[in-house]
Amino acid sequence: MAIQAKTPFSLHSHHFHLPPLRTPLRSPAKSSPRKSLKLICKSSGEDDYLIDAPVSAGDGFSFSGGKYSDEPSPADEWFKEGKIVKAHLVGSGEKAKDPIFGLKMGSGSQASDDLFRWFCVESGNSNNPMVVLIHGFPSQAYSYRKVLPVLSKNYRAIAFDWLGFGFSDRPQPGYGFDYTLNEYVSSLESLINEISKDKVSLVVQGYFSPVAVQFASKHQEKLTDLILLNPPLTAKHANLPSTLSIFSNFLLGEIFSQDPLRASDKALTSCGPYQMKEDDAMVYRRPYLTSGSAGFALNAISRAMKKDLKNYVEEMRSILLDRTWKVRTTICWGQRDRWLGYDGVEDFCKDSKHRLIELPMAGHHVQEDCGEELGGIISGVISKRS
Repeated sequence: MAIQAKTPFSLHSHHFHLPPLRTPLRSPAKSSPRKSLKLICKSSGEDDYLIDAPVSAGDGFSFSGGKYSDEPSPADEWFKEGKIVKAHLVGSGEKAKDPIFGLKMGSGSQASDDLFRWFCVESGNSNNPMVVLIHGFPSQAYSYRKVLPVLSKNYRAIAFDWLGFGFSDRPQPGYGFDYTLNEYVSSLESLINEISKDKVSLVVQGYFSPVAVQFASKHQEKLTDLILLNPPLTAKHANLPSTLSIFSNFLLGEIFSQDPLRASDKALTSCGPYQMKEDDAMVYRRPYLTSGSAGFALNAISRAMKKDLKNYVEEMRSILLDRTWKVRTTICWGQRDRWLGYDGVEDFCKDSKHRLIELPMAGHHVQEDCGEELGGIISGVISKRS
């Protein structure tokens, strides 16, 4: 039987008004010599980004770091809350080149020399049981910002950016990491082993759920609980929505993936009721504003999902239905998901005997639509079973 979350919450729309454009009348004037204008955009990093800079100064795809003023950026503030964890061996030491011009990429597209760098945000007492929060595709650890404070009361909660997302390494595909689903399974294993030697509970959202289930199937002894947030559970769920599959297209995908509004804003708001505030948008856009590496990673992940997601979904269903599956599993479902339909979800949970919790007002990104409520649900699920 499905359980419906009781706590109501409200959604607020945010409207932005721009003043009308005015075209001033100009009187004829004598032409005068024009001086060349050199534009410099400051970012929080060590280097400045020059709009008219030579190729040697950057990766050829960079511009402003997403800061519209000298005031502190929300992305900078979020970065200060986290730390870098090194895990998973880099597959190649060769320096990355961009796929279009063959030019050497900037530092944002390069992997480290030994182990990949993962951006993690941790909250709570280190002596408490660990809960690992895994974001979906495409998103960031930032999506759990409202969940972390709730869990920190009784647990050690940690959210991380997948490789290719947020502030984690975003190596150019083919230079140490190819963004295949198999690589994500093995890299998740490396990270979990690095951050905890004890059992952990996993909370996984969306299209990365099959990756986490693959990992869990090989390491059931490592897990206490598995909580899936709107995972792709049925055959109809195995196809990416057009909003995401467009990034796998040749050429058009490369163009759209370099547009922060398409790569972050549209991808996060087209799948449910979530209304993005400007401060939050600046965090999500930051990777796409500072380097082309985030866009190229998005292309590669989309192609991998398009190729292998169907098999991964089928394997996930088999694993969760198998009698040898011993990990306590709960599925939380935001019923206003525009990407993944609810048909078949309840039947699957009945057949697999996994608990189903419905959230009527949430969409695909449950943690964005009702973060505090979700934090309470996660705490309740784990505490009742521990």
